[in-house]
Amino acid sequence: AHDVDFNKRTEIDAMDLTAAKLNDKLHSLMKEGYGSVVVKNPQGKHSLGVGILNKLNLIFEGSLGYFGVGSIDGPVVRITGRVGWSCAENMMAGKVVIEKNAGSCFGAAIRGGDLICKGSVGARTGIDMKGGTIIVGGDAGAFTGFMMQRGRIIILGDAGAFTGFMMQRGRIIVLGDAGINLGDSMYDGTIFV
Repeated sequence: AHDVDFNKRTEIDAMDLTAAKLNDKLHSLMKEGYGSVVVKNPQGKHSLGVGILNKLNLIFEGSLGYFGVGSIDGPVVRITGRVGWSCAENMMAGKVVIEKNAGSCFGAAIRGGDLICKGSVGARTGIDMKGGTIIVGGDAGAFTGFMMQRGRIIILGDAGAFTGFMMQRGRIIVLGDAGINLGDSMYDGTIFV
């Protein structure tokens, strides 16, 4: 991990950068001690912000494609747009906030940290989740919490069909309506509706 100063701030325009070049640039900036980075024009590119194993304040001004901010351990990330499939997959620690909607497999296999989507999320949110917290401001798609092993999922809207399917442990809280087959084949854990 690099020592970063959160008061040392910079911006990157991702318009003409590939995902690999942008990710390399982020790692270089952390080596230089930058603790706050704003990425402008991410344009829905896939695999942006992956593999950050460092403390960092990271803001994406726009939307990300598939696999955004996956395999992270420590950064605080804010995405002002929406995200595609598998956002924050394998997240270990940190905090990710999405201002709009998220695609399927949101938070797949996360192990820790806080993952927040202010809008709705697609199917299989929290699939194979092993820890951490997922908070959904809108509705969640089918099979949310599928094969969940640990952690918490809080859904402020409605939960789709088969939420908690084959859940092994953990806690799911649904403040709206629950879809059909809630907790089907659940081994252990708690679901509150």
